[in-house]
Amino acid sequence: MNKKRSAFSGKIGYVLSAAGASVGLGNIWRFPYLAAKYGGGIFLLVYIILALTFGYTMIVAESALGRMTRKSPVGAFRSFAKGKKVGWLSFGGWINAIIPVLIVPYYSVIGGWVVKYLFEYIRGNGSKLAEDGYFSGFISNGGATEICFVIFCMVTLVIIYAGVQNGIERVSKIMMPILIVLSVIIAIYSVTRPGAIEGVKYFLVPNVKNFSWMTVVAAMGQMFYSLSIAMGILVTFGSYMKKDVSIEESTENVEIFDTAIAIMAGLMIIPAVFSFSGGDPDTLQAGPALMFITIPKVFESMGLGTVVGILFFTLVLFAAVTSSIALTESAVSTFEDELGWDRHQATVLIGVIMLVLGSLSALGYGPLAGVTVFGMQFLDFFDFLTNSVMMPIAAITTCLLVSRVIGVKKIEEEVTLSGKPFRRKVIFNFMIQYLCPVFAAIILVSSVANALGWIAM
Repeated sequence: MNKKRSAFSGKIGYVLSAAGASVGLGNIWRFPYLAAKYGGGIFLLVYIILALTFGYTMIVAESALGRMTRKSPVGAFRSFAKGKKVGWLSFGGWINAIIPVLIVPYYSVIGGWVVKYLFEYIRGNGSKLAEDGYFSGFISNGGATEICFVIFCMVTLVIIYAGVQNGIERVSKIMMPILIVLSVIIAIYSVTRPGAIEGVKYFLVPNVKNFSWMTVVAAMGQMFYSLSIAMGILVTFGSYMKKDVSIEESTENVEIFDTAIAIMAGLMIIPAVFSFSGGDPDTLQAGPALMFITIPKVFESMGLGTVVGILFFTLVLFAAVTSSIALTESAVSTFEDELGWDRHQATVLIGVIMLVLGSLSALGYGPLAGVTVFGMQFLDFFDFLTNSVMMPIAAITTCLLVSRVIGVKKIEEEVTLSGKPFRRKVIFNFMIQYLCPVFAAIILVSSVANALGWIAM
């Protein structure tokens, strides 16, 4: 007996949930850093072009694949690849399914760090957060990081336990508008700081002299991370999409949300750091160093630092939660489909996996600091494995499945079910058959080469 599949209530539910999946920590701590490092305005321009072509194509393909099959990634791939000469492509579904299972534990650890910083700002301890050595001291304290990690996990799991409409959709409808309002408020505050206008110009005005091939590679990598491509999320969310909802219009809305928040993140952080550093873009550091070391120092140097800190880390927490529930839902959906379990059983299983794998990352800078994988701490290893290796492979298999097995004609039929025309059909057909797999391969090779020290990014 087949269970009735969960569904979003309509277009708004899908768009806000998919946008919530896209708008996460990658937008806020990774995008500003890469933009500052690889050319500012020219990086932003390249990113937007890629989002409107590569990103658009992958979102449409994954959403259509999910809605056509009404299954999570494993079942969706199996529906078309099993028993054929390309049966080996079925493993692409498993890669898409495993990625969220590996990402959400370490992502929740970082979410726990955000919880800690927000709590300290609320307590009025912003000055303490800005002190040298505070962050390294905190993450080396295994007990403190584990507690914050567990709190973040529990929030995510409670939302997933509640279901698609009552949990994911309802939370996204509340958090996404608040996130947008907060990003606008903080961006306005940031760009009005003394000396910040130079940062605004650097970020928004393209300068061809700053362009390099690495600008394109970095923008492609960020787009993967930012748009939640090749994580199984969009296949899963597509399987919850009603047939009368326009896939293309929904994709465009997700693109707009994601790009707008990325731009807001740049305007929140780059001008503020320019103001703080006297115009030195190298002050922007990657990842945790930007979020948990540089930003508190910047806020401490400003007026109203505590208030801005509370607003900023509330925004970051909301972004982290919306992405975390999307990752977890993709994993839960796979367990439901493949094991025949109900939502509650599947949620408990992913909860156990989150706690076990996440604890390795939470303790990896403290009690387990001496244990590394290929010279990387657990968190760094899981991040490298998923983002640099598995996601590009997942994207390549999706492109091959859609273009060589399913056929672009069937995707077109699915996209036009809502009665709306497939306006960017020519772009989609060309990208999915030719450029997208090539771009994904470039990301894979360049990321692995960078990790091995063969090239510098």
